[in-house]
Amino acid sequence: MTQKTLSPDLVRQVKLRLLKMHFEAGVGHIGGNLSSLEILLCLYHRVLQPTDQFVLSKGHAAGALYTTLWSIGELTDEELKTFHKDGTRLSGHPPVGSIPAIIFSNGSLGHGPGQAAGLALAKKLRGEPGHVFCLCSDGEWNEGSCWESLIFAKQQKLGNLTFIIDVNGLQGFGTTKEVADLEPFADKFRAFGWRAVQVDGHDIDSLSASLTPSSKQKWPRAVLARTRKGSGVSFMEGKMEWHYLPMSPAQYAAAVKEIESGVPASIL
Repeated sequence: MTQKTLSPDLVRQVKLRLLKMHFEAGVGHIGGNLSSLEILLCLYHRVLQPTDQFVLSKGHAAGALYTTLWSIGELTDEELKTFHKDGTRLSGHPPVGSIPAIIFSNGSLGHGPGQAAGLALAKKLRGEPGHVFCLCSDGEWNEGSCWESLIFAKQQKLGNLTFIIDVNGLQGFGTTKEVADLEPFADKFRAFGWRAVQVDGHDIDSLSASLTPSSKQKWPRAVLARTRKGSGVSFMEGKMEWHYLPMSPAQYAAAVKEIESGVPASIL
């Protein structure tokens, strides 16, 4: 994939399109989509190469993936209008088969890390170039299958594998600290023999530097992207309910106003 420009203005445009798409569809999961949007934009505009592969394990962030693909011309505006509607190929969780960029269907959490590890091993066994990236949620690491994938990838010395964890601190039933506290998160990856770095998940330049793999990389690595659920919309940020809620017309108008102006908007 050729490197594309990723300006603050483009990030803002994609956020607005993401909000519009979710509002028109009347669906939730907007909080976790906003937390992961810069990660996906950075991957598709700055990091991914033609021989690389990507797995979206946190399937509820499908909207952020679709609008990212829209930003590079892989999906049209008319296609985004079909999001979550009958007969669409843009379902609420990513479907396999109709969009080339989507290798696996995901929605049930904990599957993506193992799938990505399998892709990385296949590349290694075939002597194929390229890197495999997998974007996970932090709550997803309550799943034992995620930790099994760490053991497998380390044993197979999959230096062509990177897990990105969207660490927004919230999951379906509360904070990750309340539900199953995994901190210090990075140290747990290191204990499994992985390289682990932490980065601001909303800082494009820091993300680019952290996500770009080294040709000398010998071991799998984890990039823990510290993010904010509902990032960019003050009344959503850090609020668990935005894992679920669709936006009302007033909330949508306030969110758009804030993204466009950068000034926190109030809602009645």
